[in-house]
Amino acid sequence: MSRLKFGTFIAPVHKPGNNPTLALAQDLELIEHLDRLGYDEAWIGEHHSAGSEIIGSPEIFIAAAAQRTSNIKLGTGVTSIAYHNPLWVADRMVLLDHLTRGRVMLGVGPGSLPTDSAMIGLSPTQTREILEPNLDIILRLLAGETVTEKTITHNLIDAKLQLRPYSDFDITVAAVASPTGARLAGKYGLGLLNIGATLSPDGFNALAHHWNVVEERAANAGKTVDRSGWRLVGPFHIAETVEQAYQDVEYGIEHWFKYFQNVAAFPQLAVSGGNVKEMIDFINTAGIGVIGTAEQARQQVQRLVDQSGGFGSMLLMGHDWATFDATKRSYEIFMREVAPHFQDQYQPTVDAAARATAVREGHAEAQLKAIEHMTSKYEEEKSQNG
Repeated sequence: MSRLKFGTFIAPVHKPGNNPTLALAQDLELIEHLDRLGYDEAWIGEHHSAGSEIIGSPEIFIAAAAQRTSNIKLGTGVTSIAYHNPLWVADRMVLLDHLTRGRVMLGVGPGSLPTDSAMIGLSPTQTREILEPNLDIILRLLAGETVTEKTITHNLIDAKLQLRPYSDFDITVAAVASPTGARLAGKYGLGLLNIGATLSPDGFNALAHHWNVVEERAANAGKTVDRSGWRLVGPFHIAETVEQAYQDVEYGIEHWFKYFQNVAAFPQLAVSGGNVKEMIDFINTAGIGVIGTAEQARQQVQRLVDQSGGFGSMLLMGHDWATFDATKRSYEIFMREVAPHFQDQYQPTVDAAARATAVREGHAEAQLKAIEHMTSKYEEEKSQNG
């Protein structure tokens, strides 16, 4: 199997009423931590209402994160392009591409919170109608074209970027359960970001179907797509023991559930559970994620690989289920004990240890003989020297 990449998808989801300045600082610190651990990428959401997902501009956040990190790639997860002039979306991403020296990625979608779009007079239907024409304009601008186009919300006249991109950065389309994102990814030869890959039975069962749609649409449009550009998002919290993991998430899992159950009008991400125990059981028994150990996390990732037929990146959904220290520890355990199994790093050291074990007895005997030989030689030298 090819090397699977690992990263995080940070909406974020913070409890309303807590200090937002500290929450944002914590998000930045988490990305610094992931950079040190060797995670490949981090995706940052765009939201403007509902009080929990408090990053209004992933581009600004990425600029701050880029100054604190060295290797991790940073993506908009996602830019709600129906809310913006497509010219400025493209222009901002090119600027970020230069500032990060090619560590930026563009994720696009229609916008997930109806309370966001309602404030600018757009319905969820309209944001989805705007998605494709805006994406088409962005891609044409990034390719160097001059664009004259009138959309539902904007009028572009001889629009052209004044800078060329620094790199050929990744562009990916978000999908939850419907084939809309998969269709656009295939039509334009882009990546696919399955945000709801495991958060509902429909999302999980649709995985293989989604990539079939990508490939079918790509073939129809004469485009080439690759599974390495397919990213799946799922929730994990792991610790040294199941008991410790359960104890950790008692800190904040209830708010996360209540947010999706009662606040965010986003029924595609449906979760159930009336108390903390039911919530923990739902995560594990419904198969949408793991609260447990590294071994259980490995099994979940393998399950997703098998169900999907293979993909490029596994993104751990950001959440405040546990304290910040326990959350950082979870990411550390995941990178140390889960990721190597999917990056061709686990087996070589295991095989080397097995080979050394198999010949230990003979080598140990040879070592003792070498010590005896050198001791005898030394004694002989002493006698010769008087």
